[in-house]
Amino acid sequence: MGLKILIMGPQGVGKGTQAARLAEHFKVQAISTGDIFRYNIKHNTTLGKKVQEIISSGNLVSDELTGELVRDALSLNNAAEEGFILDGYPRNKNQVVDLDATLDELGLTLDAVVVLTADRDTLLERMILRAENEGRADDTPEAIAKRLDIYDSETAPLMNEYRARGLLVAVEGTGEVSDITARIVAELEKL
Repeated sequence: MGLKILIMGPQGVGKGTQAARLAEHFKVQAISTGDIFRYNIKHNTTLGKKVQEIISSGNLVSDELTGELVRDALSLNNAAEEGFILDGYPRNKNQVVDLDATLDELGLTLDAVVVLTADRDTLLERMILRAENEGRADDTPEAIAKRLDIYDSETAPLMNEYRARGLLVAVEGTGEVSDITARIVAELEKL
């Protein structure tokens, strides 16, 4: 069985970039809730329209909808056997409970939870630059600030849960992309 990890951190810290690099390094699947949502928005699906309305206002997609997508992704494409890096989920305590139930159902356990960290000013700067470069309508300064506030109040406290389970691997998410990847790999290889 392949490595099974979560990658967490505030918006703009580079989770997606690192998830893709780690998936390649460890030969596992990268499953990104954000990518799933963006694909549906781009292709103007019913889900995409719902998601666009929610994220344009700076809110997060419901636990139920996100959990359903994650269950499907973990159930398909041999994610259980091959391993996975789950990016963008869980974001709150209810989602942790839902993910635990899904993993239990599939007979899986997590190997690690990587959390990337960076100061708020760096995150704001990165996300504004990303909005300009990628034309991401969901990255307005107001929406960015609201999502960072939600992260601070709902997601950051989850680190204590995963630390208590002995799964947390905290890594500074600033610097050269390759250096961040090397730091994460070094920490995971200690496991």
